[in-house]
Amino acid sequence: MSNTICQSCGMPLKQDPQKGATNADGSRSELYCSYCYEDGEFLCKAETVYEFQSLCKEKMLADGMNRIFVWFFSSKLFAGRLKKLARWSKK
Repeated sequence: MSNTICQSCGMPLKQDPQKGATNADGSRSELYCSYCYEDGEFLCKAETVYEFQSLCKEKMLADGMNRIFVWFFSSKLFAGRLKKLARWSKK
């Protein structure tokens, strides 16, 4: 794999239980994880990195994560890192 992290969410691709996403033709995507991309389409239909960030924070809180952790995680990770990923850098 040429990328080490998902170019949508930033998750290390080696941690993806499916070993990567699938493209529309059934081949393995080297850009995205299986949580973000399947059969050539993004599973999360967020249009901007900010919308994606908001959805991620909501999901973390719904999963019972501590609000302080969610705030810290999102402010540090999402602040600049996500914007540099391929999916979001063009928007």
